[in-house]
Amino acid sequence: MKNIAQDVYQIPLFPRNAINCYLIEDVLIDAGIRTSASKILKSITGKSVNKHALTHAHADHQGSSKIICETLNIPLLCSEPEKEFAENGNVITEYPNPNHIISKFQKNFWAGKGHPVSQSLREGDKIGEFTVVETPGHSRGHLSFFREKDGVLIVGDVMTNMNLLTTKVGLHEPPHLFTSDQEMNRKSILKLASLQPKILCFGHGPVLFNNGEFERFKSLL
Repeated sequence: MKNIAQDVYQIPLFPRNAINCYLIEDVLIDAGIRTSASKILKSITGKSVNKHALTHAHADHQGSSKIICETLNIPLLCSEPEKEFAENGNVITEYPNPNHIISKFQKNFWAGKGHPVSQSLREGDKIGEFTVVETPGHSRGHLSFFREKDGVLIVGDVMTNMNLLTTKVGLHEPPHLFTSDQEMNRKSILKLASLQPKILCFGHGPVLFNNGEFERFKSLL
């Protein structure tokens, strides 16, 4: 577990930061795949964790949610559009091609069982000092989380900071195979850019301490 900013920790779950979750204040954001639970629980030992929130309910973000929530006896939070997928575990329903071999692999080997959602999050809600930002496109109910005082942004999968095939670091739009509405997602990228974040924390790829990289990427869209 890496300390990124005050009360913000990255928990890398795959080599080269290929899949991440985060502890922001007392809230666990995302939960990797179904085999990530033990690593997450070990990483947060000794930390106060009172809630678990999802950026979205894809298999590499909700995989260990049920185990985490039941083990720690904490509530699960997500957006209203993601609620049914978080609760029923049908995590590839929105994919453009749910019958693709990679989609089926994720469903069969990465996805966790569903878990009841205790609270729906929407634009402007607060998670501690973080504000909920609705960023649909990659999934229709995707959320990001922004802390204005120091510019920390939990991006989720609105962007990745690596090529998921080569693992080379760099900003990319999320893969088309897993993105329900590419044009809407581009609008969400621009929305996040308007926040002028200083530290970007991704579902996939290393944390970016922004020195103009985000602005250059945005200009290419």
